[in-house]
Amino acid sequence: MTSFVVHLNGRAATAAELAPLAFAGYAHFTAMQVRGGRVRGLDLHLERLRSASLEMFGRAISDDRVRACLRAALEAGPADLSLTATVYLPPGEFAVAGADVEPQVLVRTGPAAYGPQGPLTLAAVAYERPLPALKHVGEVGKTYFLREAVGRGFDDAAFVDRRGRLSEGSIWNLAFWDGRTVVWPAAEMLGGITMGVVRRQLDRLGVPQRVQEVTLADLPALAGGVVMNSWTPGVAVHRIGTEPLPDAPDFMALLHRAYEAEPLTAP
Repeated sequence: MTSFVVHLNGRAATAAELAPLAFAGYAHFTAMQVRGGRVRGLDLHLERLRSASLEMFGRAISDDRVRACLRAALEAGPADLSLTATVYLPPGEFAVAGADVEPQVLVRTGPAAYGPQGPLTLAAVAYERPLPALKHVGEVGKTYFLREAVGRGFDDAAFVDRRGRLSEGSIWNLAFWDGRTVVWPAAEMLGGITMGVVRRQLDRLGVPQRVQEVTLADLPALAGGVVMNSWTPGVAVHRIGTEPLPDAPDFMALLHRAYEAEPLTAP
């Protein structure tokens, strides 16, 4: 049985406090995997929460407060777990930029996750997330298209924007390989924390990277593709739509090596 623990502002949340949130949908969050009580890319998670709060609420809570909330949740759980930190305004408050309302921090922990083994097949779906640079809640579209893709025999979905560019997956970033260089899609998307970790560690390893527009028509010229999120720095993608992608074990090994090079940090 899956077990979750929820903390609100650094203490165990009550059912009465959580009940109103079932009908609230104006919030943002970050998701991370905790190993040995520590996290990769903690600075990127804090920056994500800070910048999204400023964008959505006109104010941000301090990194110190966020870290204190994370520590309280970690102290109540095992050393390895999944953690989601959500920032929101109290239900009923008017969510206007500059409103003098203190954002709240909800932290949920659960069993550690590691992602699917792959390789995956992705349905190519015409879809652009609203406010794509923010990791916000209430995104019915990405779940709808994931379910629709699975119903058609795929493992998940890859989104294609109005210009025909591949952007991201339902809960994943995309990355490709040309045999020498890591290729990141150029499109409006959420910049994932694992993606940020991998990119800076590839820089430190001296691995070439470039950002370019990638369409379905470009896939035959590429030597491999993956998806990545907080669970994993790389799950192989076998096909997007009708376009196959070759196995790329060296690419997979490189992404995992870059990810493992990122130090784990305690909140």
